[in-house]
Amino acid sequence: MKTNKFKISRIIILIGITVLGYSCANSENKYALESEHIMLEDTGETPVLSSIESGEQTKEATLLDSDRMKTKKNNVDATLKIIKNANCRIKVKDVEKVTVLAKKIALKYQGYISDERFTNTNYTKENRFTIRIPQNQFDTVLDSVCGLAEFVDYKNISTVDVTEEYIDITSRLQTKLDVKERYETILRTRAKTVEDILKTEEKLSLLQEEIESAQGRLKYLSNKVSYSTVQVDVYQTIIPKDEPVGYEPHFLDKAKQGLSFGWSIIENLTLLLFYIWPLLVLGSVIFVYFKWIRK
Repeated sequence: MKTNKFKISRIIILIGITVLGYSCANSENKYALESEHIMLEDTGETPVLSSIESGEQTKEATLLDSDRMKTKKNNVDATLKIIKNANCRIKVKDVEKVTVLAKKIALKYQGYISDERFTNTNYTKENRFTIRIPQNQFDTVLDSVCGLAEFVDYKNISTVDVTEEYIDITSRLQTKLDVKERYETILRTRAKTVEDILKTEEKLSLLQEEIESAQGRLKYLSNKVSYSTVQVDVYQTIIPKDEPVGYEPHFLDKAKQGLSFGWSIIENLTLLLFYIWPLLVLGSVIFVYFKWIRK
């Protein structure tokens, strides 16, 4: 009887240990699953689920993300973003004068000269400069500069539509900013272990790089759209003068040369005295000796 009770007690203890171990294992697996998906849960990113039943949830999350993206794109400024550029080459009477007038025109319409290169030869004078001008004054400035010419060699205008790229980058940037905000919230409130903190900070670092890259591209596009570029080549033809075969100096030139030559003689004689002073002293002694002493 005692033997049967002892066996029953052992069986009950084994069952209790098994149940306790199973409960601990489930708790650890649940915590590991929560730790694995803690950075995905509230950031808008969709985790990869292995079970068949999660297919509907994944599909639903994808549709929600798609709707969110459409809503953001609808909120983006859809104004046309056009980059305008022009280049022209004009012939003028006076390069320096026309350059000054072109600078005044640019300043009048809130523009500026961003680059200038002047060249002067025996046959031509040429100046190449670039005008950055607000887009709404593009046509006015271009026509005003070309109006200073005697003859327009060429005038080319090009436009680039970057509206689609601008909207796409803006939408992606807003999405990344929202995801970054969610990760920051997770880092402050939900990341408990060192592993969770490191993973969240790694995600934040990658997001920050992508955000800065998108912001830089948007800044570049905005600058190109806001200020148009006009490159102007201004040139002036010079008729070369025949060089004289020989040069005959005038009277004044000859007089200056004579004065210069006479002064150089005086200067050289004075310097000569300093060089031969021992001979002068010796000659003076000999002269005195023969003149007065020997007498």
